[in-house]
Amino acid sequence: MNNTKKKEKGSPKSAPKGASRGVPAPARKGSHPAGRGAGARRDSAVHGFLIGQTETLLADILKFAGPADATTSRFFRAHPKLGHAERGVIAEAVFAVLRRRMEFAHLAESGSGSPTRRLALLGLMQTAGRAALAPFLSEAESAWLEHVSKIDPASLPLRVRTNLPDWIVEALSKRFDAQELASLAAALNYPAPLDLRVNPVKASRDQVLDALQEAGIEAGATPFAPLGVRVVGKPALTKLKTFEDGWIEVQDEGSQLLCALVAPRRGEMVVDFCAGAGGKTLALGAAMRSTGRLYAFDVSDRRLAKLKPRLARSGLSNVHPVLIDSEHDAKIKRLTGKIDRVLVDAPCSGLGTLRRNPDLKWRQSPASVEELAPKQASILASAARLVKPGGRLVYATCSVLEAENEAIVARFLAEHPDFVLVPAGKVLAEQRIELEMGDYLSLWPHRHATDGFFAAVLERSASAASK
Repeated sequence: MNNTKKKEKGSPKSAPKGASRGVPAPARKGSHPAGRGAGARRDSAVHGFLIGQTETLLADILKFAGPADATTSRFFRAHPKLGHAERGVIAEAVFAVLRRRMEFAHLAESGSGSPTRRLALLGLMQTAGRAALAPFLSEAESAWLEHVSKIDPASLPLRVRTNLPDWIVEALSKRFDAQELASLAAALNYPAPLDLRVNPVKASRDQVLDALQEAGIEAGATPFAPLGVRVVGKPALTKLKTFEDGWIEVQDEGSQLLCALVAPRRGEMVVDFCAGAGGKTLALGAAMRSTGRLYAFDVSDRRLAKLKPRLARSGLSNVHPVLIDSEHDAKIKRLTGKIDRVLVDAPCSGLGTLRRNPDLKWRQSPASVEELAPKQASILASAARLVKPGGRLVYATCSVLEAENEAIVARFLAEHPDFVLVPAGKVLAEQRIELEMGDYLSLWPHRHATDGFFAAVLERSASAASK
């Protein structure tokens, strides 16, 4: 493992050849720490009541008793009279605070009113704009927000600007120099773009782009994933015929690239060991052109239930969801040594998804990461037993921490001499994906505009005896 700063592989070489439609430029908010940016909701139906609702929800979320998205969903169920636009205003403001909590807390040391109200106002100014708030503020609040909007972000302490806990900064500093770490931290402070994966069983990427254009939705081809589409804004996709007919699925480009490392072939036996709601399962099944047999294992019946309607839309007939009680379930043991390819998208801290789940950086800790390692190692070892001689095992996480990634793989290889590491860059090249990588797939928001992903390709010796 190489921790040398500024020399890590993973920079894009070029967009894929033949990509006729480029990625639309991502909308970015302004440079001021809480100023109205270009991506602010200019048609926001902000009113005094929404400010109070935002403050109430934010106070509940900042207890960090559970995932922010679940808390937000519960809040909206308890307030059914809130319209779609109003919910968008509240949610965007709250998540803006979570992304820039340290920055906003620093700014909120001044001002008047409760600390939570000040944070809520900063979040609303970031997403809806100061002008939209003005009619509902006191004279003192208006003056304070005007003062804050003029603060130069570069004048704030570096620790405040990163908006990351010290322990995460310390871990990432082993990989990046100060300048690149600042770039990564800045990228994590903005919402993720909306990426789609085209279902090749039903449509081509050009057909999907044409359909989206006809629907008035701006979109373009992702730079690396051959079936990826990046959409501008957050349109209501579920109402589109392309969605109802199974032409598209929501899937980050990084997740699509991870599936490319599995590279399943027609007629093979494949296992998605931690399938969850099945986004990667569907990508693998489509790559197999609905042939062979694809098992989707998960310990959660609730998560597997979410796969069923997605599977029905996809038109795939080779996917078999299987509920297991643990990585040691007897259903798994029956497949020992029989599987061509196994994907392990292991449970992890999720710190690569901070653009989508910013509360994780405040809810996770060094202790929680340390507790995950034995489980990750156990799952990988159990999944390895399924791989036939000559077969492939892909270990992946949406974490950016070495302890959950390279360290787990190094330990596995030391304990399983019948497996070897295959360079991820080589596998991507075989899939005609022009993305420079070294031994591992290592994706970063500031480099690749994807979520943070890690993956290692492991292959079992063709002469290995089944265990």
